Amino acid sequence: MSANPLLAVRDLAIDVEVPRGGAGLVRAVSFDLDRGASLALVGESGSGKSLTCLALGGLLPRGVRVTGGQIRLEGIDQVGAGRRALRSVRGRRIGFVFQDPSAALDPLFSVGRQLVEMMRTHRELSRAQARREALALMEDLEFPRPAQTFRAYPHELSGGMKQRVCIALALAGGPDLLVADEPTTALDVTTEQAILALLRRLRAERSLALLLVTHSLPVAAEMADELCVMYAGEIVERGRTEPCLARPGHPYTEMLAASARSLETSRDGYLAGIPGFVPGHVAALDRCLFAPRCPYATAECRSAHPPMVATPSGRAACVHVERRVVAR
Repeated sequence: MSANPLLAVRDLAIDVEVPRGGAGLVRAVSFDLDRGASLALVGESGSGKSLTCLALGGLLPRGVRVTGGQIRLEGIDQVGAGRRALRSVRGRRIGFVFQDPSAALDPLFSVGRQLVEMMRTHRELSRAQARREALALMEDLEFPRPAQTFRAYPHELSGGMKQRVCIALALAGGPDLLVADEPTTALDVTTEQAILALLRRLRAERSLALLLVTHSLPVAAEMADELCVMYAGEIVERGRTEPCLARPGHPYTEMLAASARSLETSRDGYLAGIPGFVPGHVAALDRCLFAPRCPYATAECRSAHPPMVATPSGRAACVHVERRVVAR
């Protein structure tokens, strides 16, 4: 982990309130992200990726709260910060691109009005200045017809254009960190590649740190320097993206990679998959949570929760790392 990262998450725990107490949704999540770097959180739905990102800006839903750990932005812990402090972070320091642009945009206001209000909220600009800045930003984001889109309402735009507007809103406050939660969900392949290319360019030109949430390993491989694989609220593998995908240290990463490859190479209609389901909230960590779905599981996996250990590509929470590496 870096000495002075832009974002440092340490032992983050998130719980949901239930009638008989609390239930853990995210546990002991730790990672660093430097300015200008990119990191992907990957895993199936229900792994805790989006909750982890929402916690960064104090956006967790009612009844869900951070119960432990730290979220340090340039050394300042955001956990327990007041509403005013969190409002100054959201948009100004951290920009969010959510996975459903139709839900993220206000249908009652034009694109231009939403951009202008976002800029005036986080920057000391007059309405005329904000309008000029908004149009310049739209040109930089390669809107085909910036002035026309500026006057348009969300329902008049395509899915890809709505996502471009969401990216513009996330950048309107001039943030240091961009959190993109499944930014290409429901987009066709051509539009997806255009959005990913735009994010790569923005990251390079603006020295943005990019935290990408995705269930797609090909997207993670294309976009991220580092990878955190999450399962059932935990990080089970962490390391540089290319080595992690080439030589996975955890069986879950290995099976995710095999599933992604089968989509690209299948010729007989057979697609590799992972049997079973991600468990819901976990009451006790007395075993490997992936053991019920793992082809390598032994009695040892079912009797103790595995610690993170070194692998050839990073670190992974698996007691069979060494024997699996030797067997390859």
